[in-house]
Amino acid sequence: MAAHKLKLLKSDILLGECPRWHEGRLWFADWVGQAIHAVDETGGSEVQLNLASLPISFDWLPDGTVIVVNATAKKLQKLNSGALEDFVDLGGAEHRYNEIVVDGAGRIYLNNVNFEFPGGDFRPGFIALVHPDGSVVRQVGDLAFPNGMVVTPDGGTLICAESFNGRLTAFDIASDGALSNPRLWAQLEGQGGDGMCMDAEGAIWIAAGARCVRVAEGGRVLDEVPLDRMAFACMLGGHDGRTLYICANEWTGSVDVAARTGRLYSTTVSVPHAGYPRSA
Repeated sequence: MAAHKLKLLKSDILLGECPRWHEGRLWFADWVGQAIHAVDETGGSEVQLNLASLPISFDWLPDGTVIVVNATAKKLQKLNSGALEDFVDLGGAEHRYNEIVVDGAGRIYLNNVNFEFPGGDFRPGFIALVHPDGSVVRQVGDLAFPNGMVVTPDGGTLICAESFNGRLTAFDIASDGALSNPRLWAQLEGQGGDGMCMDAEGAIWIAAGARCVRVAEGGRVLDEVPLDRMAFACMLGGHDGRTLYICANEWTGSVDVAARTGRLYSTTVSVPHAGYPRSA
């Protein structure tokens, strides 16, 4: 495995999550700091949105519209010139939605851990498909804390990390967007996975404990980036898609965070981004 030199792009973060590369900048959400930031490759940072929600997740529709998961309000909203517009009511779910991925056809997939975290009694979580008419349809499969998700470049498979059992679970995507045939894509050893992205060789980079690992289907670890704190999510981007951005935070098991221990790192890898979340 290659040695990776980390570059610190931004500190002063309470709880960084959900990195996305878009038009020359790395966007991420500070879940406790209640904001979405965009950071350029020199570390220059600009707040795109202030939002009192935990989680805060977001992605882009194919037409360039930013879709934000306002988990506290139980809504999907559109970000337009710094303001949010209501898009889809998510109030039918008992608990807050967590992560989002939008595929090339504009289908929106959300997941829900389905219990109060931290502190609540565990229940299996699920993935929901949001149709263009705003209907929200729960999909097959009970998941042990669903977290990061990717969709393959051909739009045919969705893969979701289950943080509580270390599994990456794959689903077939039908022509209408419905998920079926849940199956093991890879099993992670040690810490379960969190946010992730896919590369052009079909491998997945995933945050897993105090490291990000590049894993192939079947579970073979191809590469690893060790860290000094827990990795929460990663995303490939940069001008050639070969920069791996990592959101990492010290974690004590509570979202009652006061110390700004969050960091946004970057490092160079050999294989560029592919699939969804897209890197535009």
